[in-house]
Amino acid sequence: MPATDIARSLALFVLAGLFEIGGGWLIWQYWRHGAHWAMGLAGAAALVIYGLVPTYQPADFGRVYAAYGGMFVVLSFAWARVFDGAVPDRADVVGGLICLAGVGVIVYWPR
Repeated sequence: MPATDIARSLALFVLAGLFEIGGGWLIWQYWRHGAHWAMGLAGAAALVIYGLVPTYQPADFGRVYAAYGGMFVVLSFAWARVFDGAVPDRADVVGGLICLAGVGVIVYWPR
């Protein structure tokens, strides 16, 4: 797979993660912390957009969603660090790296 295709694919994974994790976080703020209903609505809209973003990946549905799971793990830790101040520990970092290795094998392994 050419480097430009890999870069595009990785960007789509990150974009999907921002919409899914961001949408879930907005709904969490609304439901668990009493934020304005508009945050919940914005979260729901972000989750709908998240559903569309992965359709632009070149791989098939199962492979994309399996690999996205690994990206989701790492992006969730990053989101929690930035927006909630939660610092990942060593096990989180090692686990995240294992997940990213899995993503690389699932999506980018030559076939």
